[in-house]
Amino acid sequence: MLTRLVCAVKEKKLAAAIEKRLAQADIRLTVFHHPHNTWQDLVRSCADVFLVSRTLIPRPVDASVAILNNLPEKPITIILDDRESSNAHANLLGAGADMVLYAGLPPDRLVEAIETTLTSRQQFYDLNRFDHRGRSQPRLHDFTSTSRDMQMFLEEVHQVVATDASLLLQGETGVGKEHLSKAIHAESHRSGGPFIALNMAAIPDQLMESELFGHEQGAFTGAIRSRRGAFELAHGGTLFLDEIGEMPLKTQSKLLRVLQDFEFIPIGGEAPVWVDVRVIAATNKDLTREVEKKRFRQDLYYRLGVITLTLPPLRQRKEDIPVMAEQFLIQQVQRMGRDIDGFSEDAVHALCEYAWPGNVRELMNVIERAVLLCRSDRITLTDLPSGFQLTKEIPGTWIHTDDTDPETAWDGRTLDQVTSRVMARVEKKYIEMVLEKTRGRVGEAARIAGIHPRGLYGKMKKLGIDKDRFKTGKDRENAHAARETRVTENQG
Repeated sequence: MLTRLVCAVKEKKLAAAIEKRLAQADIRLTVFHHPHNTWQDLVRSCADVFLVSRTLIPRPVDASVAILNNLPEKPITIILDDRESSNAHANLLGAGADMVLYAGLPPDRLVEAIETTLTSRQQFYDLNRFDHRGRSQPRLHDFTSTSRDMQMFLEEVHQVVATDASLLLQGETGVGKEHLSKAIHAESHRSGGPFIALNMAAIPDQLMESELFGHEQGAFTGAIRSRRGAFELAHGGTLFLDEIGEMPLKTQSKLLRVLQDFEFIPIGGEAPVWVDVRVIAATNKDLTREVEKKRFRQDLYYRLGVITLTLPPLRQRKEDIPVMAEQFLIQQVQRMGRDIDGFSEDAVHALCEYAWPGNVRELMNVIERAVLLCRSDRITLTDLPSGFQLTKEIPGTWIHTDDTDPETAWDGRTLDQVTSRVMARVEKKYIEMVLEKTRGRVGEAARIAGIHPRGLYGKMKKLGIDKDRFKTGKDRENAHAARETRVTENQG
């Protein structure tokens, strides 16, 4: 990230020395040369380091310094004091200043002290990039796979990690595009820089330009302070633009310019800001079709897609599901403090047979849910959502309209006739399964099936399903006794 230094000093020689010394550094420098409204400009400038003359600080000094220290950026405050008094300097430190420098020192020595502070500020950002919640950082070995499609994909990824070329990641929702982009960043020479992620679909169109490029104070109504954009935050690192296909055409043209010139002008700004950023974009849309429909710029598509990588969906690499499920299980067990050893055989079979429309993200959510609901030392089929319990049976021969070969059973019938008979058998099998699970309790079975109890009763009557078959011995006796009572009352 570009470090911002904002100076409001009365010493013109020092201001000139700072501007000359830091002109080529990765520093965004702002110098206020005029004392009028200097304090308001300081407070609204979105700085990492403030250098301000004591005489420009409104009284009481401690309250004014507290305002700077409580800004969202948590800046470092350096006060330049024209008094050569240790007591006076101590009072300023006690008021909340991070450093006090004597204005009578040679400009070169003052600039050296400021450079040291800027270096420490950058180290502060480096430390804050680490995950303090105990999560492991993404790495490319997270994508180890026995699938041939995935192995070929990973070979391509390893070839582009070391480059600075823009990447376009394509793939369905939930395949792990952001996780892969973080892994590419972590394995590249930019790993020491920041990783900034933006979801284009989650940002209103009118705010997107500000989110990307930042704005200056007063650039538009409500812009009471300056604000960094994603490109400035990602300086020296990687910027991940998710759902790039949702970006408006107006913003696409400005993004193209940054990718070509590596510089941008914040909203309301005058001077261009140069940045060193690698852009990784991701989409689940077909951008070639979006280009044909004039919803995505062709030149931006070619610029982003210098290297295009397509992540295979989970259903195309089902051989990886057991290993991935075990990895997610270990993570969730450690996070929740549960004592679960693994999966039952039927649970693994159901996981492998499922279509996974939500891909890896859905698998992670299913495992988390199973860990929460599991009441034994192994996750079984009953701990998975009802759709997985049905999946276990679907591949079997019972799905045919009878026990013979489908070519014989379906011969001479229309598609609607076959579909109707097969779906009736699927419905019957599923309803019997949930009634078995709920011991014949129709209300609870309807909740699992996601339909109204009255609708479930209608289907049971149509399919000839008797709920009493699924009750336990005691429940069946109670139900029989209740029926006998009703018959006696009606006869009476």
